[in-house]
Amino acid sequence: MKKVTLVIAVLLLSTVIFLLGFDYSSNAEPHTYYQVYLDEELLGTIKSKKELEDYIDKRGDYYKNKYNVDTVYAPNGLEIEKIVTYHDETSKVRDIYKQIEKRKSFTVKGYQFTIKKDKKSQKINVIDQDVFKNSIENTIKTFVGSENYEKYLNNTQDKITTTGRMIENIYIDQKISIKETNIPVDEKIYIDEDELSKYILFGSSPVSRNYTVQAGDTIEKVAFNNEISVEEFMLSNPEFTDKSNLLFPGQEVVIGTIDPQVDVVVEEHVVEDKDSDYQTEIRYDESKLVGDDEIIQQGQKGVVRVTQKEKIVNGFISYVDPKNKEVIIPAVNEILVKGEKYIPTVGSTTNWLWPTNSGWTISSDYGYRIFGGTREAHLALDISGTGYGSPIYAVTNGVVSEARYRYPDGNYVCINHNNGYHTCYAHMQRQAVSAGQTVERGQVIGYVGQSGLATGPHVHFEVWVGGTPWYGGTRINPWSKY
Repeated sequence: MKKVTLVIAVLLLSTVIFLLGFDYSSNAEPHTYYQVYLDEELLGTIKSKKELEDYIDKRGDYYKNKYNVDTVYAPNGLEIEKIVTYHDETSKVRDIYKQIEKRKSFTVKGYQFTIKKDKKSQKINVIDQDVFKNSIENTIKTFVGSENYEKYLNNTQDKITTTGRMIENIYIDQKISIKETNIPVDEKIYIDEDELSKYILFGSSPVSRNYTVQAGDTIEKVAFNNEISVEEFMLSNPEFTDKSNLLFPGQEVVIGTIDPQVDVVVEEHVVEDKDSDYQTEIRYDESKLVGDDEIIQQGQKGVVRVTQKEKIVNGFISYVDPKNKEVIIPAVNEILVKGEKYIPTVGSTTNWLWPTNSGWTISSDYGYRIFGGTREAHLALDISGTGYGSPIYAVTNGVVSEARYRYPDGNYVCINHNNGYHTCYAHMQRQAVSAGQTVERGQVIGYVGQSGLATGPHVHFEVWVGGTPWYGGTRINPWSKY
């Protein structure tokens, strides 16, 4: 009896299972839905992928108008995966949109340029890649001049017959890459090339103000007193074409500081006629007293035609490579007769010799400049163009107080002229004198080099007054002694 009851129970259970299974497989249909993930976090399940994309685009009218685009897209990191399920529960597209909106910005299609400079990189977003390209061209034109740039591009520069300048190459000295991508709308996106041009030239925090010209002001004086370079003054005031242009009292000028985001490099072939300074030939007469000097022949400057290659970075000369020097008009030496023939340790305060050979170029003047991305007061003259290894001369008599190496000056020599003045000469290839040695005007004390922190061969020439260099003395403009 128990066996019969057990058999009947098993049969009933099998029948129920069969009927339920039959009913489920014959009446339930699987659904094709979409799971929405943001940065791998599940937000919910929706019925239509296209419905969500259309909803996002429809709600993006503000950004369509702002950036003049046709479509607004989902945020980066949004994934919509297709699933097949028997579950019927889904989220409303509107609710999914609100979750996305709270967590991350929507995107528009555009271009991202990456600029690598000084081991750093920055990204610039644009909708139209021509905005970036035109802004770079505008920056180049700022430093080169629109007319010069067009002539360079069209190969219509004037040929050099006697003297002149010719651009051989223009380039941006950074690696710039581009990719088309979806850009989040909360990031800075440039749509105006003038705005982007201003950023590339002046940086993110441009500083400028107006200055009223005072009596006696020159462009160089205004620039120095306001701690900017002459080049920056000219860029901020393009109506001036040369640093020798005159200013008048009451005139308003702009004091602006640049912070270029790229380095515009211009390589030029330059042929110039330069003054060739005469040398003073000193003769000693034992019949004359010390200090009883007499000029028996007046000196006359000559003219040399100098050919050189110049590398100019953002308006500043970075490297000068001399190629040729031709004497057009020979210089006539001055002849100075001095009483008694010996080397005084006290130098002249007025009759100073130029410290290099003729044909020189001032690659960095006395004043403010941007060097290595940093604004600094350059209280010296950088004299280039006479060639690596060319001689450096003592400007007047004195005693060598220092002759050694240190960074960033490299090999340098300082001379105490025992008359209140000291002079220093830096970046030498090597010194030709030693500390404690008495030197006379025109004596070779070293050779032009590129030691220490220097972008090219030159002599960094400083004049100190009122005390020992770096220990009580004050640097003055070397031009005041010539």
